[in-house]
Amino acid sequence: MAAQNFLLGRGERLTDEIVVKLGGGPKQHPYSFGEACKRLVPMVSKAVQRIDKLPEEACPQNEAVISVTLHPEYIAKSYYPTRLLRDVGVKVIGSRPRVIKPEKRSRHREPLEMLTTELFAMGPRTSIRAWSQRLPTLRLDHQKEVLLPSIEEISTPAPRKKIIGQLPHSGRITLETVLHAGELDLEMIHAFSHFLEKQEISVVYGRRFYVKGLCFLELDAPVDRVEDIALFTGVRIVRQMPGLRNLRPAERSTIVPTKDLKLPDGQPVSNNVQVAVFDGGVPDNHPLTKWVRPYEFPGMMPAKSNDQSHGVGVSSAVLFGHINPQQPIPRPYSYIDHYRVVDDKPGQINTDLYEVLDRIEYVLGSKDYDFINLSLGPRLPIEDKDVHAWTAVLDEYLSKNSTLAMVAVGNDGEGDTISGLDRIQVPSDCVNAMAIGACDKPDDNWQRASYSSKGPGRSPGIVKPDLVDFGGVLTRPFVVIDSDMQPTLRTTQGTSFATPNVLRLGIGVRAHFGTNLNHLAIRALLIHTCENNQQSHSEVGWGRVARSLSDVVQCEDDSVRIVYQGEITPAKYIRALIPIPKIPLQGIVSITSTICYKSPTDPHHPGNYTRAGLEVTFRPHSERFKSDSQLHPNPAKFFGKKLLGATEIELRQDAWKWENCLHATCRKRGHSLKNPCFDIHYNSRLEGRNFTPEDKLNYAMVVSVQAKGVNDLYNQVVRQYATVIEPLKPILEIPIRT
Repeated sequence: MAAQNFLLGRGERLTDEIVVKLGGGPKQHPYSFGEACKRLVPMVSKAVQRIDKLPEEACPQNEAVISVTLHPEYIAKSYYPTRLLRDVGVKVIGSRPRVIKPEKRSRHREPLEMLTTELFAMGPRTSIRAWSQRLPTLRLDHQKEVLLPSIEEISTPAPRKKIIGQLPHSGRITLETVLHAGELDLEMIHAFSHFLEKQEISVVYGRRFYVKGLCFLELDAPVDRVEDIALFTGVRIVRQMPGLRNLRPAERSTIVPTKDLKLPDGQPVSNNVQVAVFDGGVPDNHPLTKWVRPYEFPGMMPAKSNDQSHGVGVSSAVLFGHINPQQPIPRPYSYIDHYRVVDDKPGQINTDLYEVLDRIEYVLGSKDYDFINLSLGPRLPIEDKDVHAWTAVLDEYLSKNSTLAMVAVGNDGEGDTISGLDRIQVPSDCVNAMAIGACDKPDDNWQRASYSSKGPGRSPGIVKPDLVDFGGVLTRPFVVIDSDMQPTLRTTQGTSFATPNVLRLGIGVRAHFGTNLNHLAIRALLIHTCENNQQSHSEVGWGRVARSLSDVVQCEDDSVRIVYQGEITPAKYIRALIPIPKIPLQGIVSITSTICYKSPTDPHHPGNYTRAGLEVTFRPHSERFKSDSQLHPNPAKFFGKKLLGATEIELRQDAWKWENCLHATCRKRGHSLKNPCFDIHYNSRLEGRNFTPEDKLNYAMVVSVQAKGVNDLYNQVVRQYATVIEPLKPILEIPIRT
């Protein structure tokens, strides 16, 4: 590469709004109206019997919760049974995904296991009882004909099924209790407190967090009364409060013999990038405080030595990455605000989890950051059916802010697979953050480090980790600055250090390009330029992050990379042109695309967690149509069913349409491409039902075109589109790649 071919920006200028007409035949129902009534009558009757047996104090304002499981053919937002539930007199307060085998399918197809939605609906017991009485006498009308067959099962949530995980046999424990209660729903909280008093259950209340329709409550209670606590109709789940991950490396660290270790001189590359690290702390007057500003919270107990060692190591990785003792330590890209969020509280194992989250939430609510690093969190594998408080709180914040957060997936990758103990840990399932795992080498022939927790994530958010990077292994450890007051090196390993290693690269992009690239674009670029070694997405996500800054922001002569930073109106379509030369390209052409956006979330509806979805259609040739009546060129496969890591059930339901990060490569012969484009449609929903928000959705898309043998492809595209798109010039000089 003779010159610095920087990536091209202003790709959003290549987009136009288009009109797409949708069509479809009449809905075929699995059950007739009569069959639906006959099936549901005994189910509703049994549910009424169970809720009538509940103590009065377990049903605030005489309201109870029923479970309404939808037939899998009716989980699309357009089939949401809003009117049916309103006629019954109940209101949906939450849902969760569920796999069932329906009794029948439409068009006489064989029933098979399918993904569906279980709704939790609350209403007066009198209303549910009245529905049971009139259901056998319902007369057919159009709405009931459509809506009744949409219900596969009706029941009541059993208290025992609300208890998640194993509990000790005796004693008092700290519980994480999740209630169906919003921040303004104080009556539910008061009713729960009254219920516990009436049941004579001795409890001590701790911290609580409200996110959308859920209240996450810390509760100290006797373990033999947990099932009684779950009897309260507003309780969604109860589990023993998980503990924090131990802030220590996956293997014991060692000191690296160093003589006269020299740290870089002067300020970082940029003074304009705001970075926060939440971890175990950095001692005052430590050599790293030249670039790290340590913060603590009032009333904190002293720091543990292991925690501070971890905190210094994480900060070192943000500043310098993996240190090669044989080379000069590189200049940091930015300053760091390091918040010590853990302290030494003897005898309190599980009571600090909410306290740490409270400290993080306070900081995020007080100051805006460009980047944050979380190499800590609950030692708790994620679950498909419910969202944890850490995930819900962080996703809510990140959906509203431009911050790019990176979260370590945890070091339990060698845990039991059948029980899911090797799965990524909370809160790396945040869809609005990047989950980072570890690989075993910083050079070729790399693999997932055996300790790095594995995916998949929850759907949506199924490709987790997002990326991996070198995190060290026993035979080739990660090297950081030690916590001693004299600058020395030590070896370590873990996803805790792979995560800031990736963060450092993102900071470098921001430091050199400033506001020309927003945080969504940086996320898309990191994923777009990663290396894939053919391991599954559940092992390494999209792949290993690029090796250098130039790999992210520069193009070879035979390729071009374009960044689109735009917005799209709800329910609308835009067409994004992919720039290629007018002269037909010869041979095989590779087109790679990555699209990222942030989405508001509904933690009380895990199966419908993201509110926004972008459906992307690839049209490779502007003059090829299947019929004369066709308005738009023929589509071709690109995203969608290629999403690896999704189960067959999820693929059948097109769950990928709600993923907020898509990445794929398509190879076409050059003559099959003419004015190729992506048509992008913005779908929106609220709690799984139809909803049109007022605000537009910001997105970032990166598209690369490579034609091996066309040695001046980059220059051809730059010249042809000179008045539309333009190379993004760094505000600081980037070393030329050799």
